[in-house]
Amino acid sequence: MKRFLSQLAALVGIHVLGLFVLALLRLILFIAGHHMLGEDAEGDIGLQSLAFLHGLWFDNVIACYILIVPLAVILLTSLAGVRSRLPLMLSVRWMQVFWGVAFAVSAANIPYFLYFFKNINSSIWNWAEYGLTTLGMLFGEPSYYPPMLAFVVLLAAFVWLGNKWVSRFVLPEPAKSWMGRIPVLLLGACCVGLCLFGIRGRRGYNPIKVSAAYYCQDAFLNQLGVNPAFNLLTSTLDDFRPENVRLGLMDEAEALKNVQEMLQRQGAEEAPLQYELLPADSALGKRNVVLIFMESMSADLMQTFGQEKPLTPFLDSLFRQSTGYTRCYSAGIHTNHGLYATLYSYPALMYRNLMKGSHIPTYSGLPTALREAGYRNLFFMTHESQYDNMNAFLRTNGYDEIYSQENYPKEKVVNSFGVQDDYLYRYALDVLDRFDGTDTPFFATLLSISNHPPYVIPENFQTRTSGDETRIVEYADWALRMFFDEARKKPWYDNTVFVLLGDHGKLVGEAESVNPESYNHVPLMFFVPGAEPKVCDDWALQMDIQPTLLSMLGIRASQHNFGVNLQSVHRPFAFYTADNVICVRDERRFYVYEPSTGQEHIYLDGKPADSTQVNVSDMRAYLFSMIQCAESLLYQGKTTVK
Repeated sequence: MKRFLSQLAALVGIHVLGLFVLALLRLILFIAGHHMLGEDAEGDIGLQSLAFLHGLWFDNVIACYILIVPLAVILLTSLAGVRSRLPLMLSVRWMQVFWGVAFAVSAANIPYFLYFFKNINSSIWNWAEYGLTTLGMLFGEPSYYPPMLAFVVLLAAFVWLGNKWVSRFVLPEPAKSWMGRIPVLLLGACCVGLCLFGIRGRRGYNPIKVSAAYYCQDAFLNQLGVNPAFNLLTSTLDDFRPENVRLGLMDEAEALKNVQEMLQRQGAEEAPLQYELLPADSALGKRNVVLIFMESMSADLMQTFGQEKPLTPFLDSLFRQSTGYTRCYSAGIHTNHGLYATLYSYPALMYRNLMKGSHIPTYSGLPTALREAGYRNLFFMTHESQYDNMNAFLRTNGYDEIYSQENYPKEKVVNSFGVQDDYLYRYALDVLDRFDGTDTPFFATLLSISNHPPYVIPENFQTRTSGDETRIVEYADWALRMFFDEARKKPWYDNTVFVLLGDHGKLVGEAESVNPESYNHVPLMFFVPGAEPKVCDDWALQMDIQPTLLSMLGIRASQHNFGVNLQSVHRPFAFYTADNVICVRDERRFYVYEPSTGQEHIYLDGKPADSTQVNVSDMRAYLFSMIQCAESLLYQGKTTVK
């Protein structure tokens, strides 16, 4: 019995030490993300402490997963009368390895959470295949170094202290008779039972889920209590569960019927949303098109939308000269979502990257419609063409030429995401010069990158602000100014429509809800040299850009998608996704739904509310119908015009 107790004490000590390290990593995240606290939670120490108690609860679930195997090993070897110390030492190494993994996930969660305002989840596996590019991103951004250093220091201390702790225990001889081992069996069975209960996390019908961490109205504190390894594990397992492979928001036939009524579409069986897009009465004619996706450009970074600092003087001035939309929202919070929605007018489906996969579906999108109208389509990116499967997907769906890191001089590549914005813009201008004197209009898509970690700011670039988070926005704005200054000198400039929008946003200021608006609220402007500017306050989505632009150009096209012509159709709501949630909003109401847990969040005039205070049934029906219908059409392969 004494031998089993000694080994049990050794393992429990490491268990407790691991919980302490996870608490320290949670504290680091709390300090680094303290600015995300809402005003009501700012000075409430008691409310903040509850997040750490919930964190201990979730941490213990992971700790029990790690402990269960060593616990079984020392129990079985004690019952078998094994005299060697080897089972204990192997059990200790097992725990150190898996605790190291848990620490690594928690450390990685710090920069991930600060950037996305979400705990690390299965979406990170989308980056795993990029190898050197992802490593370059991780090691090329200085702000990632402190979490990495914290991980190394804490892991080293954990291993050293754990070894010191275990070395204190001298293992007595095992009991010689089976009668003497009965107490070991009883105590061991109790310990295994407690460990299994720890894994389950709670009493009741269902085991612990992420929703158990939500205890207040502050979105930061609610998420702080979730163990990152637990979130990564459960979200990954959810991806493989049959019920989560397909969304089950509502009946698919009902969703399709609703969407047809909402969008006034009545297509055929193979293309149920198909319709004929008509040219605008005052169409511009077949002009060149330059579409610029601005990386992580939240509307909240512009003074036009309330930013106090002069971060984007050029964008603000261009917005005043354009047809600008004040209430445009990105389809998701990743670049692939913005590209997919804007170019092909389909909503993003949470964390899924719909551009990836060995089977590449075909879409009737903006590139295909323009190519049919005689355009030459070009795509310019800063990084490798294989990133997010862009080369294959874009070439399959309407693009003629792809320019990427493979085309640029090696000395111009500054980090794992390739070249800087100003070089990309200059390179694109040189390529577009070849269209001078031809009758072929071009559609050029430019994807910037600078406003994404790792930030690279030229040494000689002078900024008004301090801190890389704001200085990089100033640089991105300056690079755009340079592009337009040079473009004005080109013969094709006056015959070109420029479309600028954020591919998605980023957190600006405090997190006012479980899904901060700044992540999806992006600027959108159609700039036509010499045209009368106009400000539009209607709801606008990235997937509305295709039909709006085609109509402006006077191009008649068959469409089969979820976009609407913003010049003639009024959307009642804006809807979008963000990894694990789907969202919809109008002037006063904001509704967020988490399909994996069934949890709802309702806000009225920016304040938390519930279904007894505000009716969101119309918003929920709109949101569920759009998302469910989109997934259904994708699953059935009905993504092209018939």
